Amino acid sequence: MQRKHVLAAGVVAVASAVVAVGTGFGFADTAPARQSACSGSVTFSAEGGAPAATSDRFPVGTRLRVTNLDNDKVATVTVTGPSGSCVLLNAAAMELVREPGKNVIRRNVVERLDGGAPAVPGARPAPEETRPGAAQPPAGSPAGGPARSACTGAITFSAEGGAPAATSGQFPVGTQLRVTNLDNDKAVTVTVTGPSGSCVLLNAAAMDLIREPGKNLVRRNVVELLR
Repeated sequence: MQRKHVLAAGVVAVASAVVAVGTGFGFADTAPARQSACSGSVTFSAEGGAPAATSDRFPVGTRLRVTNLDNDKVATVTVTGPSGSCVLLNAAAMELVREPGKNVIRRNVVERLDGGAPAVPGARPAPEETRPGAAQPPAGSPAGGPARSACTGAITFSAEGGAPAATSGQFPVGTQLRVTNLDNDKAVTVTVTGPSGSCVLLNAAAMDLIREPGKNLVRRNVVELLR
């Protein structure tokens, strides 16, 4: 009789261990990953005020929740205007979710909270629709006029090091772009090295070549597609 109790206890212990191992490896109680409404890194502008964001995908008034998956910090923001990114946080919103010393959130989830249709990462507008921040087909400069920009909206930067370069949600890797700051006529030629949530997101070296002192944003700009 005593032997039967020992065997039964052993079976229960083994079963418990199997459940524990299964759960640890994702065989049980594994919630599906949330789908982000934006793809690529999330960065920020030097805009002040309460936590907010600008966007080239969502209309003004849209409420978004941005989660940094590296520290599980969350910022809930309202879109206040256009930019060249799927979501561009202002300084206060970035402070809520950033890791110390980092200006980019690479692993993130962006969720729309107001029940509207989710943005499709990389989607292009219909021909009759003009969306701030979207890439436009390259066009020649009008006679005597400025070059037409391949992107609209402000340009910002990431903390990426290295030689001047850019990432983009619109142009493939290897594309060459010339970015001109119209406020000081400084220009930089960059090659797209990877994806991001912006039409063009400069790295630190590229931004330093065209920025005005103390500014993290180039509002008046022209982006030209070279090849």
